[in-house]
Amino acid sequence: MAKYVFVTGGVTSSLGKGIIAASLAKLLQARGLTATIQKFDPYINVDPGTLNPYEHGECYVTEDGAETDLDLGHYERFLNTPTSQANNVTTGRIYQTVINKERAGEFLGKTVQVVPHITDEIKHRMLLLGKDGKYDVVITEIGGTVGDIESLPFVETVRQIQWELPEEDVMVVHLTLVPYLKAAKELKTKPTQHSVRMLSEAGVRPDVIVCRAEEPLNDDIKRKIALFCNVKAGRVIEAADASTIYEVPLKMLEEKLDLIVLEKLKITNFKEPDLTKWNIFLTKLKNPKSTVNIGLIGKYIELQDAYKSILEGFIHAGAMNEVKVNVVNVHSEELNADNVNEKLNGLDGLLVAPGFGNRGIEGKIIAVQYARENKLPFFGICLGMQMAVIEYARNVLGLKQAHSVEMDPNSPDPVINMMEEQKRITMKGGTMRLGAYPCTITKDTLAYKIYGTTEISERHRHRYEFNNDYLKAFQDAGMVTSGVNPATGLVEIVELPNHPFFIGVQYHPELKSTVEYPAPLFVHFIVAAKLQAKK
Repeated sequence: MAKYVFVTGGVTSSLGKGIIAASLAKLLQARGLTATIQKFDPYINVDPGTLNPYEHGECYVTEDGAETDLDLGHYERFLNTPTSQANNVTTGRIYQTVINKERAGEFLGKTVQVVPHITDEIKHRMLLLGKDGKYDVVITEIGGTVGDIESLPFVETVRQIQWELPEEDVMVVHLTLVPYLKAAKELKTKPTQHSVRMLSEAGVRPDVIVCRAEEPLNDDIKRKIALFCNVKAGRVIEAADASTIYEVPLKMLEEKLDLIVLEKLKITNFKEPDLTKWNIFLTKLKNPKSTVNIGLIGKYIELQDAYKSILEGFIHAGAMNEVKVNVVNVHSEELNADNVNEKLNGLDGLLVAPGFGNRGIEGKIIAVQYARENKLPFFGICLGMQMAVIEYARNVLGLKQAHSVEMDPNSPDPVINMMEEQKRITMKGGTMRLGAYPCTITKDTLAYKIYGTTEISERHRHRYEFNNDYLKAFQDAGMVTSGVNPATGLVEIVELPNHPFFIGVQYHPELKSTVEYPAPLFVHFIVAAKLQAKK
């Protein structure tokens, strides 16, 4: 049986529970233990797949096709191990499962209640990953904050698990805020005290309190929090703001969070932490030898979490190339033929981001045209690849009304069409082409140079595809379709050979980029941007 660590949060959201959970898992992994992380989200949506990026940031997709919370991206980037459907559970999924069981008559006529039926289902999911002996420690992040109505069943389930399992098999890490009041010139512990009190009133006793603070916590403040919050001295630790999230594991190592957890869980078979590769990455990240400016053409740029994996992919690729990647956000809705030179001048590369819907589409097409005609390194992802196809159809093939049927169902030249199997689907949730699919790459192409192999697997999230009725026309006009799905013939990669770097992919390479293994497309895109910057 695995040991279980629960990470809860108080006072405010966005304190970084996911980063703390991922950092702890990284430290345990560095000590020779196997660890995994799961996220329990309190919202009623079955998954974030139908949520607007403005609502919840990006939707992260796992190898097995689960649409999940963006924190799972942090888990994979830190641990370099894939997550799955089992690593993200929502209130909606829990209730859906219980209601389906009730409809099937599994409760033998009993009244179905939050306790025990909902909490039993939550408990089953919380303990599931630890039952096959694959992991030494399972870390569970509880979304939201203590006191949220939506979170109460999750907190109650943690109470039951704390009561049912042996004391050395379960612990609770509570992340809270210690604000600094500039007017009073002091840190205030009262919000933390109230947060822990609410958690205690729900029957859950925290074993460790991690305090987010803009100013250092002195020993007196730590002792005060320990006394008033009923935790052992030495188990109140500081989580100071870091210049990058990738510093947090080292800060938690300094604060001995991993040793506190190992002691509480009575784990003795561990070694000194090996963070050699992590430290090499951080050294390169903090000491770049040059800078490149990359334009991110998107329509959700007001919220950076909407493109979280792309931004992290740039960080990984930048460190590998010892380059600081300066991302310049360009709203595609504000881009037009009159201002494109002004908006994109001085950039070393252009990435046209994924997205859905008609808003801002023409701006993306104009950006692609600018990159193609000015020999500016171009990288299109999913919708970005489709915009590259539409731009080429309009301005090279002469199909002036070419479009995607997503934006123009009546286009006379639908160069991007709905996938055949999608045409019969009416339900929106969880029905796109999701998860990892193989792709066969043609030799002697840019894609082959990037990957160094003819067979790859990448993750997808889309309903629309390159229309193969126009395949020959594109190839005759010079666009190379260098990657296809071997089973369906779906075009996965397009590129232009008479260009310094021009490539569009139907899949999402950013989802597999990690600290140790940056996505090859991002790495080579930054190489091209470096050459452009030198010019």
